[in-house]
Formats: sequence, structure tokens, C-alpha cells
Amino acid sequence: MATRAPVATGRLLLGFRKWYYNACGFNKYGLVRDDTLYEDADVAEALRRLPENVYNDRMFRMKRALDLSMKQQILPKEQWTKFEEDVRYLAPYLEEVIRERKEKEEWMKK
Repeated sequence: MATRAPVATGRLLLGFRKWYYNACGFNKYGLVRDDTLYEDADVAEALRRLPENVYNDRMFRMKRALDLSMKQQILPKEQWTKFEEDVRYLAPYLEEVIRERKEKEEWMKK
């Protein structure tokens, strides 16, 4: 018999996700989740496809984070990236690149 998860479980999971997001620490430097992706060939191609303004915003965040890290400082709390404001800006481009790579691999098999 299938049961529905109680609402408290959803709130508990959301609370855990927010806690984990803050525990990772990248938001204290003003970074967002997609800034922390390991840069393999797929991610590099997705970055190449980003619009210029989005790419420039990413580079600003990365340089600021590097500068803060070298100074062993973090941003003031009001400037931290909030869980609710974190946008997956790279995800659509990355999904497209992966889909194209898999399609190309399929064509190469034939």
C-alpha cells in the first residue's frame, strides 16, 4: 500500500538542504552552485556557450572569491548568496552539451 509522505518530511528535507547549502561555504564568497562545478570538457563547452553578460558575472564572482580566499576573508552576511536566490544558470547549456555529445557518440557507433 502506497502512502504519501507527510508534509513535515518535505519541510525537514528543505531545512536540511538549506543547512547543507550554507555548510558548503561557497555562498560566503558570493558564489552560486554552478560556479563550483568541476570543469571537464562538457562544462567548458557549456561555459563557452554562455551569453557574454552571464559569463562576465561568473568571472566577477570567481575573481572576488579568489581574492577573498587569498585574504582569508568572507563577504558580509548580507552579501552571501541565499539558497532561494541561487540560480542554475549553467544547467540548460550543460544539458544541451551532454545531449549533443551522447548523440554524436551514437552516430559514431553506427
